[in-house]
Amino acid sequence: MVNEERENKLKIETKKNNKMPKLGVNIDHVATLRQARGGIEPEPVFAAFICESCGANSIVAHLREDRRHMKERDLYILKETVKSRLNLEMSTSTEIVDIACKVKPDQATLVPEKRQEITTEGGLDILSNFKKIKITIAKLKKQGIVVSLFIDPDKSQIDASKKVGANMIELHTGRYANAKNPTAKDKYFKEIQDAVNYARKKGLIVNAGHGLDYYNVSRIAQIEGIEELNIGYSIVCRAVLVGLDRAVREMQTLIS
Repeated sequence: MVNEERENKLKIETKKNNKMPKLGVNIDHVATLRQARGGIEPEPVFAAFICESCGANSIVAHLREDRRHMKERDLYILKETVKSRLNLEMSTSTEIVDIACKVKPDQATLVPEKRQEITTEGGLDILSNFKKIKITIAKLKKQGIVVSLFIDPDKSQIDASKKVGANMIELHTGRYANAKNPTAKDKYFKEIQDAVNYARKKGLIVNAGHGLDYYNVSRIAQIEGIEELNIGYSIVCRAVLVGLDRAVREMQTLIS
């Protein structure tokens, strides 16, 4: 019942706000900086507070299996303090799923995860992992957690996302963000645009993210139907130079 109320609320908000995407700020790299020397600063929870005070619509945190940045402790504190929406990025590992069910974030975004990768590489392959993902979604939903799937902008993966029981997806924008020339960038932009339209027709809430920064985000933000853009690394990098407050506000301005 709680899960249905959250999903209905998201759908209503989507209808009200289908021109300007919201901003979800990923604070993983605040924790990365902390772990660089194994210290206690900077605290991700303080970063979350600043982001929300500057208008961030959600806080995103990825609890990786190797705990390279975020720790369980961070999640529990964020759950108690985040006032907007806590979006937990996570793998389908049984251990991580069990932790998510205890923390009970507002949203869980299932992503692929490799130990050796620097950052997430590509979208989740729903077709090849259908059964496990379906079981994971059911388990999370039972705890009142809204579930999103991080996928490539591919129609077959969108169809599979709908069939597996997801109400929301996040389209991987990495190929657009990393394109080396205007022709390739236009190609991947059109790919995302078509995927958004297709997914919306399927009744899915659509978010997007990965590799978006202050130079490429505005074009993606203009695609009608995207509910939220999730951005982290570029904001934290900008914050080193101008402060987190200004970095978040500048990104909000570009999106709007």
